[in-house]
Formats: sequence, C-alpha cells, structure tokens
Amino acid sequence: MPLNFKKDIMPHALGILIFYLFVLFYFSPIVFDGKIMFQYDILQWEGAAKELLDYRKATGEEGLWSNRMFGGMPAYLVSLEIPGDITNTLIKVITLGLPHPINSLFFGMVSMYILLLGYKVRPEFSIAGAIAFAFNTFHLISLEAGHNAKIWAICLIPLILAGIHLTFQGKRLLGLALFALGLMLQLKFNHLQITYYTVLIVLIYGLGELVWAIREKAVPHFAKAIGILIIGAILAVGANLTRFMTVLEYGKYSTRGASNIGQAAEGQGGLDKDYAFNWSQGKLETLTLLVPYIYGGASTEPLPENSQTEQALRANGVDNAQLNGFIKQAPTYWGEQPGTGGPIYGGAVMLFLLVLGIVFAPKKDVYIFVSIAFLSILLAWGKNLAWFNYALFDFLPGYNKFRAVTMAFSMTLFAVPVLGSLGLEHAFRNSKDPKLLQKLGIAFLSTGGLALVIWILAGMFGFRGSVDANLPDWLVEPLQNDRKAILRSSALRSLIFIGLAAGLVFAAFKEKVSAQLAGIGIALLIGLDLWIINKRYVNEESLQFNPSEQYFAATPADKAIQKDTGHFRVLNLDDPFNKARTSYYFNSVGGYHGAKMKRYQELVENALGQEIQNFIQKAQAGDFAWNEIPILNMLNTKYIVAGSAENAVFQNPANFGAAWFPTAIKTVTSNDEEMEAIKTLPSSDVAVVNSSEFGAPKTGSGQVLSVKAENPSQLTYEVQADQAGMLVFSEIFYPVGWKASVDGQETAIMRANYLLRAIEIPQGKHTIQLSFEPDSFYKTKLWTVLFQYLVVLVLIGGLVLYFKPSKS
Repeated sequence: MPLNFKKDIMPHALGILIFYLFVLFYFSPIVFDGKIMFQYDILQWEGAAKELLDYRKATGEEGLWSNRMFGGMPAYLVSLEIPGDITNTLIKVITLGLPHPINSLFFGMVSMYILLLGYKVRPEFSIAGAIAFAFNTFHLISLEAGHNAKIWAICLIPLILAGIHLTFQGKRLLGLALFALGLMLQLKFNHLQITYYTVLIVLIYGLGELVWAIREKAVPHFAKAIGILIIGAILAVGANLTRFMTVLEYGKYSTRGASNIGQAAEGQGGLDKDYAFNWSQGKLETLTLLVPYIYGGASTEPLPENSQTEQALRANGVDNAQLNGFIKQAPTYWGEQPGTGGPIYGGAVMLFLLVLGIVFAPKKDVYIFVSIAFLSILLAWGKNLAWFNYALFDFLPGYNKFRAVTMAFSMTLFAVPVLGSLGLEHAFRNSKDPKLLQKLGIAFLSTGGLALVIWILAGMFGFRGSVDANLPDWLVEPLQNDRKAILRSSALRSLIFIGLAAGLVFAAFKEKVSAQLAGIGIALLIGLDLWIINKRYVNEESLQFNPSEQYFAATPADKAIQKDTGHFRVLNLDDPFNKARTSYYFNSVGGYHGAKMKRYQELVENALGQEIQNFIQKAQAGDFAWNEIPILNMLNTKYIVAGSAENAVFQNPANFGAAWFPTAIKTVTSNDEEMEAIKTLPSSDVAVVNSSEFGAPKTGSGQVLSVKAENPSQLTYEVQADQAGMLVFSEIFYPVGWKASVDGQETAIMRANYLLRAIEIPQGKHTIQLSFEPDSFYKTKLWTVLFQYLVVLVLIGGLVLYFKPSKS
C-alpha cells in the first residue's frame, strides 16, 4: 500500500520542523550570530585537551597520553578520536547540521517522538511529550555547565527504548536498527553513569515484558526479541570497542578503581561514600518537578524589584553597588544540597498528564514507567535515604563508581513524558468512559490541588538555608520572607498552567475543540512554560562570541614561563587540582578531570596537598623552602605560579629534572611504606622502590644529556651512564601500554617513588625512548569502524523494509 503524504509523512515532517525551529529560535545567537555557550566544564576540558587537539590538527594522528594534567595520564577520557570513525558524520546528518551541543536537544525531541509513535501515540501528543523531555531545566542547566556528553547520552535513551519496544512489538529489523544506533551513539559519548541508568530502565522494561509474556503464554516471542536485542547490543559495543576496551582498562587504575594504600586497598574499590553522595536531593525537594521554585531555584537568583531583602539593605545603609550585586545574586536556595545550578523541573503540565497516564494508560505501561520514576527518585535522594542507597552502593555491581546521584533524576525526566503522553492518548481513546470527567478531575486535583496546598501552607516551611549563618541577623528574616514569596509565586504559576491544560482537555472531551487542537495547545503550554523557566539560566548572558579566547589569553606569568623551551612542569597555586587553565600552555602538576589516576589522587590526599600548604605558609613568611618539597621536586616542578603577573612566577632551583640516577635506593615492601618514604626524600640521590613488586635494582651514575618530546605519547632521552644502574624519570607510571627501549632494545619499566617510571640501563651513552602503545587502542580500532558500518547498513535495511510499500 503506497504511503499517504498527508497522513504518513506530513505530520512527522511538521513535528521535526517544530523541533528544529524550537532549538533554532531558543539558541538563535549560537546558530545565526556564531556565539558560544559559556560552559565552565568545557573550558576546563579545552585546557586539558589542548596538547592533544594541537597534535591531532598538526599530524592527523592521535595522542594517547596526555602530559598536561596531573603529571600525565591516559588520554582516553580527555580527547580520543578513532581513525575512520563515522559517528561524528552520522550525528551531523541526523541533527540536520545543528551545532554542538544544542543538537543534542533536537535529537532528544526526535528520539522521544519516535518512541511515542512506537507506542501509537498520535503525532500532536507525541510532539508535546518530546518537548517536555528534551527541554526540561535539568538538561538546559547541565548544558550551561558544560555536561554535553551527559545530555547527549540522556537524549538517546528514548531511541534505545524505541528500538527495544518495536522489537517486542514484532517489528524486529527496525527495532534492531534503532536499538543498535541509539546504543552505539550513547556509548560513543562515554558517559557510563547515564548508560548505567539506561540499563536500569531497560531491565525494568524487560521485567514488565517478561511478566506479560508469562501471563499471555508468549515466552517464545519474548525469547526471540531478547535474541534480536543481544545482536543489537553486540553491534553497538563492537562499534565502540576501542572506547570500551580503553576505558575498561583504565578504570582499574583511575579514582574509580581500588585503593592502593590503607585498609581500603583490601576493599572492592570505588568512590568514597561521602564524595559519591555529596549531592543528594532532599526528599521534599523532589517537588521541584511540579513547583520549580519551592526551594528557591538556583544557589543564587535575582530578587524582584523592591523585595524585602532590598528594603532591609537600604534601611541598613548598604551602598548601591553592593546592594545591586547582592540582589542580582541573592542566596535564594535553601535546600539540602551544597549548591545547585537550578531546579529539576519537569513541567507542571506534564505532571498533570502523568496522573492522566496513571489512570488511563495500559496497566503494563503504568507499572513500568512508574517503577522507573520511583526508583529514580529513591536513587536521587542518596544520603537522605541512606539505608537504601548505601546498601546499593556496597552491593550493586559498578554502582560505587558514580557520584552526583541527583543525576538519577534523568530516569524520572524520561519516564514522566512517556507516561504523560500515553495518558493523553488513552484518555481520548476512552472518550466513552462514563468516569472520564471524574478521572480528569483526579488528575487536576492531585497536581493543581497540590500546587494550591503548597501556596496556602507556604508559611509552614522554614526557609532557612545553610548560607544564612553567614548573614547579619537583620538580613536573614527579610531574605526568608522573599523565599516564601518566590515559593508562592511559583506554586500559583504551576496551578495556572495545570488549569489551562486541564481546561483544554475538558473542552476536547466536551467536543468544544478537537483533540488535535487540544494536543497542539498542550504542546504550546509545555513549550512556553519550559522556555520561560529555562531563560532564567540559559540566556543571552550565557552566550559569548569566543569565551575561550578570553579565558585562555596569555597572562604576563604565562609569557614569562613560555620563554623556557625545556621539559618541565608548572604548579599553579590557584586551586591547582580543580582547574585546567595551566594545562592549556604547560605540563601541569594539577588539572581538572573526574577520573584522574588513583595513585595520583592518593598522592594528593596523603602527601602532596599538605606539602603544598606547608610551602605556601613558609613562602608567605619569606622562606622559599625548595628543599622541603620533595614530591614537587620529583615531579619536575620547575615553576610555581601565584598569580597572573610576571613577578608571580617563582623558579624552583631544587627540582630533580626530567630524569636522574639515584645513588641510593630505599626498598620498602608495601604501598603505605612507599608513600611515607617519599614525603622525606632528601634529594634526587635517593629513590624508593617496592621490592615486593620490583625487586632491588642497582644504583648507577651519569647524566641526562637531552630530552625531546616527540609527541604526547613519546619521549626520547640522550643519556650518559657512567655506571650501569637505575634511571628514574619524572613521568607517571602506568602499568599498561608503556614501552621503554635502550638503543632500540626493549627493557622492563619499574615503578619508583610511588608513581614514577624507572628502568635499568647499561654503562655508556644511550638513546632511550618511552612510547605509549596500548593494545587496547591499536588492536581494536579497525574492528570498531567495521562494526559502525554494520550498524549503518542494518539501519538502512530496517528503514527500507519498514517503509517498503506492501502488496496487500
């Protein structure tokens, strides 16, 4: 049967056009003016990746090791492109050329639209659900912070589930194609925490389908679908084999891996609980899904004109400059988190539709998506539901590798639009239901009524924030009254939007307007609601023409260090382990990365951090105790920077250099002893070696004649060894992939001083080369590209067969 343009093509073309225009106009300065979103995390990434990006641009090859951060680390999670990778081109095609990262929101809407069509939701209702999913505040705030990979990974969840759902519905080839495509792209963005949540969503969906299959005696059908999806998973993993293998390899040695020292070294590894659950959602804070400003919004929000806080500041004689600064960034947030970029708001209209879904949608779908949302909320509560989440942290495989558990709300923000759209669809399918208006009333009263109750009972909340202790008493009460006013205004706003949506549905039930017009109206309400809220966080002020140009503009301090063309590292005392600006120009002792090497993090926590603090205290008193910073010295820290001026650069005369021959070796038998020993190294004459792992190497003597960095993954040394023995390098030891050769003959690499490389060399003049050649990259890159082409071929085949006109 040939396709009907008006019925089969035009509604979907209009839907995609709406999504495209929505993104186009919201981010028009990016699309039309060439502006860029000011994303702090992306600026830090740019600093960290500069060496790798420059090398790729100059040579077309990949640098697999980054020298610019934390003394050196694998580049797998910094910047890695696989030769022949077609996924970037594929993304440009399917997002119709929209720029990164806003193209993720467009494709998020398309993905959700496809999923809802798979559930047989009519296009106008699917459009409403798609907008609600992609443009929730969590996504926009995350993009503004620079969490681009996270948002892309989330926006691919609907496509993954669409493939799974279509497979279970009997459309196996198309389901296989969409599932493989969605999972391939999600794995490409390498956000394992979101992939973990995706697995939980799929497991809940699969459990629901299994229960249904057992009841309907359709287990063989279920088994066939699972077999098809296993093939899809193999294709998706194969298309990311290089990324998968490199990350799997590195995970054991990163901060996500097991500890090397103390009692924790005997445990299962993973993050510290306090660190992992630091950002945990308060239980009542979950109501921001319905009333966005119930807890004041972001950590700081502008207050309205003539607020009580402004009046109090004027009454107490605060000058206009300070007053305006405080009003523009008032500490309105009073929730339990250390801070927040804004509320997690799912849209009041969509929460209303969610209840419609619970009362109208098929029970199987209700159980599945309510379970997803419920589990998500429990996970996001984190330490505020410690008995549950600490147990999962200890026993659920892999869960202890992740932090910022509020991210689990991505599951709720996915499930709510699906069930809400299903509710709208099935409400209109059941228009003859005698209890139709009663069920509509339940949905309105349970959401609009809750918003009204919050508005009425606002005075019962405490409105006390953690920052209040730092404010004068005369300012605290007016600020708390303003927080109360913000809550009431927000609750009333949600009530109005819910009332308008309920009115549209009621009018359609009474046949005063068509279902199609009601659906379009609801989509407009959802879009308007989210547009207004999001513009508080991502607006003209968030966009600049070239934020990196200003951020990385060379300072007098940078220019002074750039005169030195040698091989060395720099320590910037300005929050060194949470910023990567220094890495833009120099090999840095610090940096910015969520998964640095475990040994380096242990070094910072147990020795280096305190060493830096002691040095600063003495330096402030005029005593530059260069010989009392042995760890910085062994890391070849030649310059310490205490500001942006040229005179803020201090050259370290005691650093050990790029490599050296120790004249004495202190052997220890544990990592703990090794850590303690390096705290008091007198000079480069003494090295520490764990004899239980590397034996007792011999000492030698000589000098390093020259050092040449061939590329990020290769170093060459010219060395004169007067006596055969051990040579220690100021380079970070990584046990997989590094190869050392002396005059072309490969030799074993040892670990010295807890985390440095060392080798034994014979007497005489030698050329030493250290090269990073991990099998996890070189032996998988061809297979990765081949699997990507297979996924594309399956996608083309699936689409052709699905849209091929039927003879019947």
